[in-house]
Amino acid sequence: MTAVDYTVDGQTYEGYFLAPEGKTNLPVVAIAHAWAGLGENEIQKAGRVANELGYAAFAMDVYGKGKRGTTVEENQALMNPLVGDRAELQKRLAGGLAAAKAQPGVDASKTAAIGFCFGGLCVLDMARAGMDLLGVASFHGLFNPADNIPSPKISAKVLIEHGWLDPMAPPADVLAIAKEMGAAGADWQMHAHGQSYHAFTTLGANDMNMGTVYNADADRRSFASLKLFLEELF
Repeated sequence: MTAVDYTVDGQTYEGYFLAPEGKTNLPVVAIAHAWAGLGENEIQKAGRVANELGYAAFAMDVYGKGKRGTTVEENQALMNPLVGDRAELQKRLAGGLAAAKAQPGVDASKTAAIGFCFGGLCVLDMARAGMDLLGVASFHGLFNPADNIPSPKISAKVLIEHGWLDPMAPPADVLAIAKEMGAAGADWQMHAHGQSYHAFTTLGANDMNMGTVYNADADRRSFASLKLFLEELF
């Protein structure tokens, strides 16, 4: 795992790059982080992408180097301004995607993005904004539409892995994202996991009050879906 500094509008961001050794021309999967910022969860996902699936992985940073949260209040203070300024969020995501494509041994024409929680919203915005990638996969993501792109046209393929009991994406939001994807002309699919809450792929998540609970079965099944999805893309 290699730390990679990159800049967007003069601000420094710190991502992490991991790839199977000795291979070149690899597809690359950009990874968007949850609300606390780039941390152990995203690094674990990057390891799975590289070691189990055989692709290069680049964990993006949209907060800035060293900007991470450790409490609910800190996480909200980092995330909420970007949820409220989607153009700025999309600019930072585009910078992370460019950094992913610039890594050694990567085939920049074969790029996808995956995201978790807040990162799920991020990768959906990458698709909404028409960024140059083949597909995006959102895991227990937020579905809030991007107010700066009221009628997106989506060419990237979209996979949504959703916990049906997720309090942060209730059934009304599920219906809304389905309607949005259809209107955008997207090639999209959604898998809803029963008995699954928010953060169902996050190892150690166990806060029923917040509705963030790890579910090993949903984690395994959703990763299997991702494997098939990436094979189709690449």
